[in-house]
Amino acid sequence: MDERAVVKNELARLLGVLSHPHRIRIVEELRDGEKDVSGLQAALGVSQSVVSQHLATLRASRMVAERREGRHVFYRLVQPELFAWLADGLAFVSGEERRLASGRNAVEQVRELWAEPVSGD
Repeated sequence: MDERAVVKNELARLLGVLSHPHRIRIVEELRDGEKDVSGLQAALGVSQSVVSQHLATLRASRMVAERREGRHVFYRLVQPELFAWLADGLAFVSGEERRLASGRNAVEQVRELWAEPVSGD
C-alpha cells in the first residue's frame, strides 16, 4: 500500500469517528481540559451509557485518554488541537446554513460560542 493510501485511510477513519454529533460535542466539552462521565452526561443531556459508548469509540481511536482518580474516570483530548481543527471546519458548513431559513445564524452563533473560554472549569 502506498503512503497516500495509508494517509487517506487514516483520514477517512478519523472523519468517521467524528461523524456523530455527540462525539463532536464531547470534543467540544473536553477542549479546555478533563471532564468525567457525569459532567459530559450533564452537558450532552443524554444517558451515561450513551456517553460511555461514544467515549469508547473516541478512546479506541486514541482521540481521548482517561485518568483514574479513585472511582472517578476523567477524560481529556489526546491532541487538544482537534477542537481547533473542528472549529476551522465551520467554514465548510457556512454555505449550508443559508439554505435553511432556521439556520441562518447557526454557524456564526457556534463560532462565537466556541471562541469563548469555557466557564466553571
